[in-house]
Amino acid sequence: MTAADIARLAGVGRAAVSNWRKRHDDFPQPVGGTATSPSFSLLEVQAWLRAQGKLAGAPADEQLWQELRRLADSTDELVDVLMFAGAFLLYLHRDRRGWRKLSRGTDEEIAAALPKAVRAAVADLPGERVLPAEPPSSCVTVAKGVAALARERGEQQAFEFLRERYLDLHKRRTQETPPQVVRLVAELAGPRIETVLDPTCGSGAFLAGMLAKGTRRRLLGQDVDEAVARLTAIWLALLDADADIRSGDSLRRDAFPGEQADLVVANPQFNDRNWGYDELTTDPRWEYGLPPRTESELAWVQHCLAHCRPGGLAVLLMPPAAAGRRAGRRIRANLLRRGALRAVITLPLGAVPNTAVPLTVWVLRRPVPDERLPSQVLMVDTSRSGEGFVETAGRLWRRFTDDPEADLDEPGEGRAVRIIDLLDDEVDLTPARHISRPTAAPAIDRVVKLREELVRLLDELAGMVPPVEPAQPGSVSVVTVADLARLNLLEICQASGRPSPEAAADRPVLTADDVVAGRPPTGGPDDQGLSGDQPVELRPGDVVVSTLLREAAATIVTEPGALLGRHLVLLRPDPARLDPDYLAGVLCTSANLRHHTSMSSGYRLDVRRAEIPLPSLEEQRRQGALFRRLRQIVAGLRRAGDLGAELARLIGDGLAEGTLRPVSAPGD
Repeated sequence: MTAADIARLAGVGRAAVSNWRKRHDDFPQPVGGTATSPSFSLLEVQAWLRAQGKLAGAPADEQLWQELRRLADSTDELVDVLMFAGAFLLYLHRDRRGWRKLSRGTDEEIAAALPKAVRAAVADLPGERVLPAEPPSSCVTVAKGVAALARERGEQQAFEFLRERYLDLHKRRTQETPPQVVRLVAELAGPRIETVLDPTCGSGAFLAGMLAKGTRRRLLGQDVDEAVARLTAIWLALLDADADIRSGDSLRRDAFPGEQADLVVANPQFNDRNWGYDELTTDPRWEYGLPPRTESELAWVQHCLAHCRPGGLAVLLMPPAAAGRRAGRRIRANLLRRGALRAVITLPLGAVPNTAVPLTVWVLRRPVPDERLPSQVLMVDTSRSGEGFVETAGRLWRRFTDDPEADLDEPGEGRAVRIIDLLDDEVDLTPARHISRPTAAPAIDRVVKLREELVRLLDELAGMVPPVEPAQPGSVSVVTVADLARLNLLEICQASGRPSPEAAADRPVLTADDVVAGRPPTGGPDDQGLSGDQPVELRPGDVVVSTLLREAAATIVTEPGALLGRHLVLLRPDPARLDPDYLAGVLCTSANLRHHTSMSSGYRLDVRRAEIPLPSLEEQRRQGALFRRLRQIVAGLRRAGDLGAELARLIGDGLAEGTLRPVSAPGD
């Protein structure tokens, strides 16, 4: 286990683990890894933590995860253990009463009957091997630990925790597609989709995102990593999806030959020189030309188009270089001439974590025989849209598809470009090269207004900083959020990621992005989550916390009627005993960072383990008012940052274009 694993197991920060290694001579020595990233023996670390009294408060989920890792001697065995855990959760999900009856027996009786019951639970899953040939020898231990976690979190959330732990442990083996990009693809696809295929499905983000649209869909997926494909198959089954997930290289060994889908999505590996050029030279999928050895992305484009029904869409995440590399210009030209390429959308830098350049989304449509060829293609650049890039791209796409031959020109954002104008020697499909620049005429008016607003806002912020003074250390009791719930000081409700009923389709939904941005609900039906069988309605005074985030974030509901979105936890405090502003403020402090689990693209918060000091209600209200003012300051600073960035951009553009100049000093 790594230092990060030790920190999670003990419920502390990584700095604490580093201090233990320096201060305690008996701290276990590394057994592997490197000097900068050592690994330790789980058994030795557990024994040391137990002897130091640091394991008593270890979270149950982390203890379970480390126990599962201990039971596996290799990565393959760990996958088998996790698959058995997932299949058991599926059995629990489908036959909870059967497990209650079975669990009353002895361990020997459970070991004899459990494998058969678990196999029956996954017998209807299509695709290849899900469970190992033999159940783990520790299947009873695994089942009891997983059942305890499921009682606290539910079957779906329990497996999602284990799955994400595995993916985080092997983050280099698979790339997670961010939720915002998944939402963009769902927006581009529209509602009339019955079959979705992802030939590079990885952990299943695209497929699960299509499931969240709220309609019954057939999901097909394939991934070259067998372990990840197996985990995805179980996860989608727990989401009650009609899914068929296979393993294997989709280009070399297509698991769905002849299958045609309404929507094909893909986030393929980029710059892959070993994609199968030599074996696949005469493959019939290359309708638009043989992809060069250096253009694996164009092989995936044609593979996806080959799996589209006539009129179906293919949406791929692509590197920006694929739009202009000389080696691929003939295929790009053929995609344009035959009406297959319909849009290229540039994403903001950072929309996909751990990428040094802004990626693009290509939208393609398989031509319908004998239909009139389109004369235009949509170019969109959302690099200035920030977190609103999904709305910007979706709005322009809907406008374009309503009338593909109409003039569409929104300077700085999008433009319908004549295909004939793109068919030059380069066939460069980079959107920024074809989108009109914003008009500079009103720049001075905009600069003056922004400057006045920024100065006014900064003056207001200067007066909002609250005075504070040193406090005498006290003996205030500290309790976890789980303890507050047991004491009936608050209720806890977490929404799952399942589709929501049609009856709630017209209600606004509070999303995780809304919580981070501190704004009113902006989500729609696709963002809803359920608790039990019903959506969760928000009430004034509710504290909502994001569990998937890049920074600590909580908000207090002020208006009734909206619904709770996915990846959010609702805390409903009793205002006569617990102040909402105080609760929200403490949850976002650095003291609770140790309850944020580090992941590849951010953090996951286990809000039940967050610790809350409990002073008197009067003191809570005094501090709550201060926390409320601090939130207002943060919101104001965020707004000032946006204004300042926009002001600097306008002035810089004006100077470069010659429409603005520095004010002349007297005598110049």
